[in-house]
Amino acid sequence: MKEIPKHLYPFDKHWLELDDLRLHFLDEGDGKPVVAVHGNPTWSFYYRDLVRDLRSDYRVIVPDHIGCGLSDKPSDDVYEYTLERRIGDFSRLIDDLGLDDINLVVHDWGGMIGLGWAVRNPDRVKRLVILNTAAFHLPKGKSFPWQLWMVRDTPLGPLMVRGFNSFARGATHMACTRKKLSKEVRDAYCAPYDSWADRIATLRFVQDIPLRQSEPGYDIVSDTAARLEVFRDRPALVCWGDKDFVFDHNFLAEWQQILPDADVHRFADCGHYILEDASEEIIPLIRTFLSET
Repeated sequence: MKEIPKHLYPFDKHWLELDDLRLHFLDEGDGKPVVAVHGNPTWSFYYRDLVRDLRSDYRVIVPDHIGCGLSDKPSDDVYEYTLERRIGDFSRLIDDLGLDDINLVVHDWGGMIGLGWAVRNPDRVKRLVILNTAAFHLPKGKSFPWQLWMVRDTPLGPLMVRGFNSFARGATHMACTRKKLSKEVRDAYCAPYDSWADRIATLRFVQDIPLRQSEPGYDIVSDTAARLEVFRDRPALVCWGDKDFVFDHNFLAEWQQILPDADVHRFADCGHYILEDASEEIIPLIRTFLSET
């Protein structure tokens, strides 16, 4: 893996031993815990500016899921790339660090993983920050995007994702709609995924999206969705990029039904990588939100 420039990612490395695998995570600052959970095909790099801003006042923890970022990238015969395993890994990290009163920040698959854990441990969650994500099935009226279908269900998927890195590389162009990422930042996003073997998680995440009741993870999504109302009494901040072609207005409407008192901020010209498109606006919103009693 190519070294990430220090000025972009100036953090110490921390590791959790998961049986015979190493899970990397950031652990910066002191104070009340903020745990940020990334999705696919990003990694802890996605939260770099948020970490730098908050670490003066909070303890900010950002794991790289197995197969992502600086964590180990095992083959299928060593690791089961499933939602249940992801939630289990996350649970082990939280328990190992002894965290409670967590301010939970989620994006993309981080919503399903982080909130899949949170509904099982609601007393350990203080606040929610939701960024273009879901913790429920496809909303009514929303079709499964053809781009994801091609990766998930056709023979082209492995070739595109593992052969050409088209998922990670393409996202660095398509997931930002307000601003264009520099080549240096695009390369940093893709750096952990520099071979067929190291791109396994970016493919498996898409293949693990449960659309039918018979598929692994479907019942976990259903159970998580049914229990999200436990957070109606918890402060929640929702920041949403309206130009996200996957997590679009249908998903936002679902969140507004589940969390009717959430503080919602929509960004009409921003896409899926909302922290890239609008970091100058969203990070102050998060900081203010976290400081409220």
